[in-house]
Amino acid sequence: MMALALTLGVLFFAVTTAILLVRTRVRTAKNEAALRDQIGSLRAESDRFNALIRSEPQILVSWAAADNEPDIIGDTALVTTAAAPQRVLAFGSWLEPDKAQAMERAVDALRAGGESFTMQLMTLAGNALEADGRVIGGRAVLRLRDVSGIKGELAELNARHEKFTGEMETLRALIDALPTPVWARDLAGALVYVNPAYAHAVDAKDPADAIARGVEMLSRTPRDEASRSRAAGKAYLARLPAIVAGGRRALDILDVPTRKGSAGIGIDATELEAMQGKLKHLLDAHRRTLDQLPTGVATFGADHKLTFYNSAFRSLWEFDTALLDQAPTDSALLDQLRAKRKLPEEQDFRQWKAALHEAYRATETKEHLWHLPDGRTMRVVTTPDPQGGVTYLFEDTTERLELMRRYGALNRVQGETLDNLAEGVAVFGSDGRLRLHNSAFERMWKLEPAALAEQPHIETVIADCRRLHGDDALWQKLRGAATAIDNREALVERIERREGSVMDLRTMPLPDGATLVTFQDVTDTVNIERALIERNDALQAADVLKVDFVQHVSYELRSPLTNIIGFAHFLGEPSVGALNDKQSEYLGYITSSTNALLAIINDILDLATIDAGAMTLTLGEVDIRKTMNAAAEGIRDRLVKDDISFEIEAVPDVGSFVADERRVRQVLFNLLANAVGFSPAGGAVRLICDRRDDAVVFTVSDTGPGIPPEMADRVFDYFETHSHGSRHRGAGLGLSIVRSFVELHGGKVTLESVVGQGTTVVCTFPIKHQSGRAAA
Repeated sequence: MMALALTLGVLFFAVTTAILLVRTRVRTAKNEAALRDQIGSLRAESDRFNALIRSEPQILVSWAAADNEPDIIGDTALVTTAAAPQRVLAFGSWLEPDKAQAMERAVDALRAGGESFTMQLMTLAGNALEADGRVIGGRAVLRLRDVSGIKGELAELNARHEKFTGEMETLRALIDALPTPVWARDLAGALVYVNPAYAHAVDAKDPADAIARGVEMLSRTPRDEASRSRAAGKAYLARLPAIVAGGRRALDILDVPTRKGSAGIGIDATELEAMQGKLKHLLDAHRRTLDQLPTGVATFGADHKLTFYNSAFRSLWEFDTALLDQAPTDSALLDQLRAKRKLPEEQDFRQWKAALHEAYRATETKEHLWHLPDGRTMRVVTTPDPQGGVTYLFEDTTERLELMRRYGALNRVQGETLDNLAEGVAVFGSDGRLRLHNSAFERMWKLEPAALAEQPHIETVIADCRRLHGDDALWQKLRGAATAIDNREALVERIERREGSVMDLRTMPLPDGATLVTFQDVTDTVNIERALIERNDALQAADVLKVDFVQHVSYELRSPLTNIIGFAHFLGEPSVGALNDKQSEYLGYITSSTNALLAIINDILDLATIDAGAMTLTLGEVDIRKTMNAAAEGIRDRLVKDDISFEIEAVPDVGSFVADERRVRQVLFNLLANAVGFSPAGGAVRLICDRRDDAVVFTVSDTGPGIPPEMADRVFDYFETHSHGSRHRGAGLGLSIVRSFVELHGGKVTLESVVGQGTTVVCTFPIKHQSGRAAA
C-alpha cells in the first residue's frame, strides 16, 4: 500500500510536474513571441528615429553618465570629411579657434553639470550650424543642425512678407487717396471698410464714423440688386444716380464678391455723361459738315454695314437713297457698282475686293487710285477706326490730274521759253541759293553750267561775275535784294561792263520769298539812245536858235510894219488930200495886207513868248456871252461875204468864269476864223458854250471838208496849213495859238473830224484858276 501510495504519489508528482512544465513552455513561447514583437517594434521605431534624424542635415552626440565614449548619429560630413565620426568632437578642426574653445567649455559644462546651451556656429567650410546642448533621459545630448537653408527660406519668407505688407500698405494708401468712393462688406452685407472719399460722399466725419453708423451711399433697391448678384457669384455693374456730398451725381457702380464678403467702387460718371452728350452733338455737327463736303464719305461698321454716308457719296456713285438707308454691306455696294461698270476693270475681282477689305484689319490709312471705265480717276482713302469699322473717302481727281498734266506741260513750255529768251534770267531762293537760270544767263556772265547746276550761293555767283564788272556797291545791292527778309523792294540798275557792253539789271521779289533777277543786254539800245540824245540836243539848240531868230525877226518886222500901217491910215485921212478911186482901192489893199501881216507877227511873238516861258495871264471875271459876241464880231463881214450861216448857243444864265478875257476871245476868234475859212459857200458855223460844275466848254463846229485822220495830230503844230480843197489860206498858227492859250489856262483842246462832214473843236477851261498862273 505504501508502495502503491508512493507510486501514485510519484506518478501524481510527475504528471503535475509535466503539466506545469508544458504550461511553462507555452508561456515561455508566448513571451518569446511578444518579446520578438517588441524587439521588432523597437527596431522599427529606431529605424524611424534614425530616418527622422537623417531627414535633416544634423548630428546627434550623446554621452551616458560616467561614460566618455559618445554615441554619434547623423551626417558627419556637415563638419568633417574624415571617416572617423569622433572627428566631430575635434571642434578646432572645423571651427575658428575662439568658437572651438567656447564649444569645448559648453560641452564640458553640459556633461559635468547638465548646463544647457544654444550657440550659432559658422564652420570653416562656410556652413551655418545651430549647436543645442541639453540633458535628456540621463544622457548629455549635443545636437548640431545645419540652418543654412532654413535661414535662406526664412529670409525669403520674411522678404515676401515685407513685400506683401508694403504692397498692401501702398494699395491701402492708394485706395485712401482715390477721389472715388470705395467700400468693403462682410458676408452679412455690413460695411467693414470705406475710404475717405466714401466718408466725404455720405457727409461722415471720417471712415470710422461712416462704418460705425453704417451710412449707405446707395438706396435700398440697388443694394438689394448687388446682394442678389453676390449671392449668384457675379459682379454687379450699373450706372446709378446718387447723392454725393449733397449733390446729385451719376456713378458707375462696380460690386464684386469676395471670399469674405464683397468690395465695391463708385466712379463719378457725371462729366462722362456730359461729355457723351457733347460728343453726340459734335458727331451730329460733324455729320452735317461732312454732308456739305464735295468729297464722298461713307462709314461702315465692324459688321461691314453702312452706318453713315453724305450726299456727295450718293451723287458720286448715283446710288438710290432707299438702298443706302437699308444699311447695305460694302461688299453689296461694290457688287452693284461692278454691275454698272463703275469700278476699275480687274482680272480677279474677288481678290481685288479682299485686298480692299484688308482695311478692316489694318491700323493705318491707305490710299488707292481707281481708274474707272468712264474715264474718271477716283482717289479712295480707307481709314480704319478703333471699333473695327472703316471710313471711305472718295474724291474725283480727274480735273486735278488734268490740271497737273497741264501744269507740267506749262512748266516745260516755260522752261523752253526761258532757255530761248535773250535776257539772262536767274531765280535765287530765300536762302540765297540759285534755284533756276537759263542759258542766256550763263552766256552773258561766262559761267560754267556744271557750277550753276550745284545751286551755288549768290556770294559765289557774284564772285564769278566780278571778272566782268567790279562795282562792289552794285553787287552789294544785288545781294541785299536777293537775301533780304523785310522791305524786299525791286532793284533797277544799269551795268556798264569792262568790255563796253551795257546791261539793265532788274530784280523782282516773288511771293514765295525767292527773287527774280534779269539781265538785259541793251548795248545797241544805249548806243542808239546816245546818238538820239546827241541829235535831240542839236535839234533843241536849233529850235532855240529858231525861236530867237523868229522873235528877233518878228520884232524887227513889227516896227516898220507899224509905220506902214500908220502912214497908210494918214493917207486915208481927208486932211492929207483927196485920193482917186484907184488910189483908194490900192490903199485898201495895203491896209488889209498890213493888218494880216501884223496879226501873223503878233501870233509869232505870242508863241515865242509861250515857248520861252515868259507868258503870263491877266486873270479876271470873264463874261462868257459878251466874250462870245466879241469874238463873233471879227468874222461878221466874212460870214456875209461867203454866205455862211452862224449860230451862237448858250443858256441865258451862262454867267462868267475866271480867265484872261483877251486870250479867251483870241482863242474863240481863231477857231471861228478857221471854221469860216474852211466852210464852203452856204455852209454853217456854230459856237456853243456848255457850263459844267468844274469847267466851261466851248465848241466850234463847221461843215467844211474835214481833216484826214493822218493830219489830225499835226494841225496844232506850228506852221501846219492845208487847204483840203477849201479857199482858206493861212500861216498855220491859229490852232497852235488856241492850244497854247487853253493849256496855259490849265484846260485842254480836242478835235473830232469826219472827212466830207466837217470838223468840231472843243476847248475846256477850268472854272477855278489860280491867279498869276505861269506858262509851262
